[in-house]
Amino acid sequence: MIGVILAATTAALAAPVAVLFGHRAVRRSANAALMRIDSPTGIDEQRFVRIGGIEQWISIRGEDRANPVLLEIHGGPGAASSPYGARTREWEKHFTLVRWDMRGAGLTFARGGAATQGGPVTFDRLYEDALEVTRYVLDRMQVERVVLVPSSFGTVFGLRLARNHPELYSAYVGTDQNVHEAGRDTSAYRATLERLRAAGKTRQAAEIEAIGSDPGQWTRAQRTAYDKLCAGSDPLTLDTVKKVVLGSMWLSPLYTLGRIKAYFQAQSFSETVTEGAAGFDDWADGTRFEIPFFVFQGALDVITPAARAKAYFDAVEAPVKGFELIEDASHFAWIRRPDRFLELLLTRVRPVITGTPTPSIR
Repeated sequence: MIGVILAATTAALAAPVAVLFGHRAVRRSANAALMRIDSPTGIDEQRFVRIGGIEQWISIRGEDRANPVLLEIHGGPGAASSPYGARTREWEKHFTLVRWDMRGAGLTFARGGAATQGGPVTFDRLYEDALEVTRYVLDRMQVERVVLVPSSFGTVFGLRLARNHPELYSAYVGTDQNVHEAGRDTSAYRATLERLRAAGKTRQAAEIEAIGSDPGQWTRAQRTAYDKLCAGSDPLTLDTVKKVVLGSMWLSPLYTLGRIKAYFQAQSFSETVTEGAAGFDDWADGTRFEIPFFVFQGALDVITPAARAKAYFDAVEAPVKGFELIEDASHFAWIRRPDRFLELLLTRVRPVITGTPTPSIR
């Protein structure tokens, strides 16, 4: 995912420095005001919690503690969701939203850098951390289950958490849904090649051809190169990275310039995680889930194509299922269209987990 971010960084910082910093100060102040929770029944906790032997950043926010609890599992690896508070502020009127910056990501990494992450990050280590975070949230909020909301590479963890521990989760809601197929599906790879060729970028197309179509065989450098070209060759994805991903980080009250720098360092540090998932096969691991199963996917996603997510979803057996496309969105659909994602949470998910009618969006 570091390649996806790098694809847009230079263009995003091209404006005059004085203009950038003046605009930033005003918008960060406005976002800080927006993020205040004054409700007497609300909760606003943003702190470091000892998880897996190290201090990890966890945010628990919502206007009513009685609302269902959503636990996000962010993507990347290393692409923390902590910058997106202002974009998802409306969600906190209807849900208690839990954000966790994994070891090797976001504010957890920024606190002390690589030396404080407990060594190299691995898939298995992060999976155990996710279970510990889940149990921490259950205890802190005094609830029996939480809604699991993984995105992008976080869905690789999410599928396994939901399948192996249905006692902890009331529903699975995947977005930017990843489906590992041990290299069988090459649709995203082939589409990237086609976009590069159509744009006359023969050198970049040759670079993609040289690394081959099986992600399980890629080195870290090759994965970064592919991510950069996949995202950079799609105007909608590139626009989302610039305006939504980088824009949110730049304007977040939580992110100083030092923390922004650390965010990118964290993504490089976390590249080792993908090696632990290289041989995964989600079909072989099983398509039966004991909890309600939802996927809300960007209709135009070029990184984790909607057709692949839908094919896996169709094979899933679950007590309740729901699949929806988020129009006018590629990857990062949930933060490009947070209004639409909230609507789907309220109309498709909340009635199932609460047994009550959908509340109005105010």
